[in-house]
Amino acid sequence: MTNSVSPLDAYLTHLTVERRLAANSIESYARDLNGLAEFAAGRGQSVDRLTRQDLEALVRDLMSQGRSPRSVARAVACYRGFYRFLLIDGRLRTNPSEDLHPPRAWKVLPRFLSVEDVDRLIAQPDISTPRGLRDRAVIELLYATGMRVSELVALRPPDVNLDASYLTCTGKGDKQRIVPIGDEAATWVKRYMQQSRPVLLGRRRSTRVFVNARGGGVGLSRVGFWKILKGYARQASITTSLSPHMLRHSFATHLLERGADLRAIQMMLGHADLSTTQIYTHVLEHRMRTIYDQFHPRA
Repeated sequence: MTNSVSPLDAYLTHLTVERRLAANSIESYARDLNGLAEFAAGRGQSVDRLTRQDLEALVRDLMSQGRSPRSVARAVACYRGFYRFLLIDGRLRTNPSEDLHPPRAWKVLPRFLSVEDVDRLIAQPDISTPRGLRDRAVIELLYATGMRVSELVALRPPDVNLDASYLTCTGKGDKQRIVPIGDEAATWVKRYMQQSRPVLLGRRRSTRVFVNARGGGVGLSRVGFWKILKGYARQASITTSLSPHMLRHSFATHLLERGADLRAIQMMLGHADLSTTQIYTHVLEHRMRTIYDQFHPRA
């Protein structure tokens, strides 16, 4: 088989002659590959020049077209087989579809706050008090990093590098990852560390960054922070049932809305599989549809 044959034709021939797939299966593969070719042409590229980011965008396009999870999964399997074939055949040096997965079927989309709701929530703590300053820093940091609340309350002072604006987070399976911190969150955490934490601790010591206001030198607990967050949500007139994980969903959704790369969001969230992160594309598409139905004059 020579490289003068187009990649699509070469793969379809491979499926027909070497793998001996049925005619219906070949037609299905051909449809998915034609869709891949049309997508590449729309970007002014050939299929063998598409990047991982291009393929992620294609998967998002398929979902936005209303295709079923099963249909999208079949297309992704086709792309992975196609690019694996090109790699083995010597037509590519790297496989852009490696670890590309369809989104998992979620029965309920993750709930998230609007940017305005987040702003109101963050503004609630009374920063003139040590406890309020701590709470402001915690909420700022949780929204700025997308950490799980269990990861946040486990933070130790050596884990946080405010001068370099990043922290080292230990997630599921004791896997560590580095997460950037925005300037705003870093400023509030620094204020807390300098002004509030010493007052809350008194003469005691603690291995945790965020400590309990009741004394004893123990770290803030997950349940304790949940109660704190619910109180501020009531003050901010946020009627939805707010949980710390909703701030994590808000972090990911707001980044995606502003054009962040899905792979980068995956790394910051600590997801082992990109398909877990892809649920946020569903959130974004659902929101766009809601806005369309609400405001379009002929919807």
